[in-house]
Amino acid sequence: MPPFRLWEELPPELICRIGDSLDLKGYASARGACTAWRCALAQPFPLLLVVPDHDRCRPSAARLGPPTRRSFDLKAVPFGAHCVGSSYGWLALSFCIYGGQSLFSLFNPITAAEILLPPLIYSSRWVSKSKLVFARSPASDDFTAVAICDLDRLAYVTAGARRWAILDPVRLPHGDQLADIVYHDEKNRVYCLTSYGDVHVLLLPKRRRRADNPSSLPAIPTTLSGPANHAEFARWPIKQQHDFIRRRSLGPDLNAPAKVQALPFDPATSFAPPYSTVSAFAGAKNLVFCEGNLYQIWRNSSCTVTVRLPGGGRRRVAENEVFVFRCFPQRQPCWDAVTDLGGYSVFLGRNNAVSMPPAEGVPGFKGNCVYWIGGRGRDQGMVFDMATGRSTPCLPAAAAGVAPQSTVCWYFLNDMVNNCNNINGPNEFIRPVREV
Repeated sequence: MPPFRLWEELPPELICRIGDSLDLKGYASARGACTAWRCALAQPFPLLLVVPDHDRCRPSAARLGPPTRRSFDLKAVPFGAHCVGSSYGWLALSFCIYGGQSLFSLFNPITAAEILLPPLIYSSRWVSKSKLVFARSPASDDFTAVAICDLDRLAYVTAGARRWAILDPVRLPHGDQLADIVYHDEKNRVYCLTSYGDVHVLLLPKRRRRADNPSSLPAIPTTLSGPANHAEFARWPIKQQHDFIRRRSLGPDLNAPAKVQALPFDPATSFAPPYSTVSAFAGAKNLVFCEGNLYQIWRNSSCTVTVRLPGGGRRRVAENEVFVFRCFPQRQPCWDAVTDLGGYSVFLGRNNAVSMPPAEGVPGFKGNCVYWIGGRGRDQGMVFDMATGRSTPCLPAAAAGVAPQSTVCWYFLNDMVNNCNNINGPNEFIRPVREV
């Protein structure tokens, strides 16, 4: 028998013992050794990144993997960082600096690689709490990131830029505001949801990967050189930091143009009763792509309420009740309430929203469920079962191994969204545009 075949003959119990001794990268690699190892070692994703409550400004190096019921050690997240996003194995971090300004970086908690993004120069303190989404496989000379930087403004940045580009305010009805964004990597677009349930699309410039065609890309100007990471920036004297930000605020931002296009949905008529009324009581709203279709996920993030309907009658909306809508652009109303996700599960939070197909067979997770992060007091991983209509904690508190704790976001090495091709629905409304 060839030596490599011996690995396949190991009993599952021994394979699991070996897996328990590995870090996350080694564990994920071991699952690819052969079929026997993949069957013996449970899929570790999705994972919950947690923060000890005694150190809420610094994400912990411990993570909990619900399927494997174990934690994995990670590289230490830079001190003072707040997690504002997660996708493709990277975290988006926010750092508050002098004058209320913010710096963002992309951090890989497995390799400790960090990409310090150009400064986002904007007066609103909303920026430091913004959700940030980004393209896969970021590198210091090849990245695209987008953030909500005000109630009605988006900002984006690409490699080689001097600073973030702040777009003109999105035209929203009075009282409306941007609520969520999701990055569609295949089309290089960002879909934006408002608190009224309206949808806008940010059409980003075409991503030109340096590795694909290096001769077609200009070199990054040396005048844009700066600190390699946040730790280096933090060591600079305050005056040097101030001068760096001031220089970046001068001249053009150097990002290729992008534009926002509204999808022709009218929130007043896009949702059938009683959901047009329930919308006002759903304080948490998210977008997610699932099996090629666009969904809105609403959750009542406050207490149980009884809603008076315009045509008479009442509708009880329970605390943490979740509503799921699928986009049918040729219908009216075009957002149809559904009772299942075709067996898929979706994962919502600070992370770029993810859908997982049932074929993954991850132990401990069910299909037709919405996994979300929130709850009163400490944030925690929760699951809403569409069959029962109830939200419950994903795990008992004692299983986390870190107590007390708060959950930051869902974490995947590679986002399990395999439905970017043949997107249905909203793309039918988007007119072809020349990509810059």
